[in-house]
Amino acid sequence: MRFGSVVKLTVPVMMGYIPLGMAFGLLASSMLIPWYYAFAMSMLIYAGSGQFLALTLFAAHATLLEIGVATFLLNLRHFFYGLSMIGAFEGMGKGKHYLIYGLTDETFALLKTASMSPQNREKTYLQITALNQFYWVLGTVIGAVLGNVVPFNYTGIEFSLTALFVVLSIELYRKQPSPKPLMVALLIGMAGMVILPSSKMLIFSLALAAALLIGLRGWIDE
Repeated sequence: MRFGSVVKLTVPVMMGYIPLGMAFGLLASSMLIPWYYAFAMSMLIYAGSGQFLALTLFAAHATLLEIGVATFLLNLRHFFYGLSMIGAFEGMGKGKHYLIYGLTDETFALLKTASMSPQNREKTYLQITALNQFYWVLGTVIGAVLGNVVPFNYTGIEFSLTALFVVLSIELYRKQPSPKPLMVALLIGMAGMVILPSSKMLIFSLALAAALLIGLRGWIDE
């Protein structure tokens, strides 16, 4: 596949990653985080929703344990679709390590659906993955720089994380034929807000929800 065709293939991801990356950069700027720290997060962490979550937890003075557990549970889905790429990455060279690192939801979808010759598969995979990360990093830098040099009203921008997770929840609900996981998560979330202190609510609610969903998998699949 020619590079121009790869760029064309990744345009839908670009249309989503640059605006969302700008939102992340602006949010980081509103928290007085220098643009180069936001850039480093997008280069080294590259976790999308995980980066928004990290900023929110930093602002809430969460402990390293809470940040680690919340990030692990949020990104647990990568473990499952990552397993499905073992065969596709088999026999590849050193580029395989970057492909594993850069495997996001959108990149996974493109790698699974793109038509390419076996001879150029590794090169095409690397180009798709690198372009998608470039879009995200570019959006981050634009948002972070604009937030520092252009007067901007940040009122309500912290709601971007809430909106992001609402959209993700709706999409997951639409893909899940059973409403039971959503019901369990809602009940645990509401109970946690009432019973648990705000500083401990997130980590305990996420851990309990994950344990129940795994333990009740047979009931959920009915």
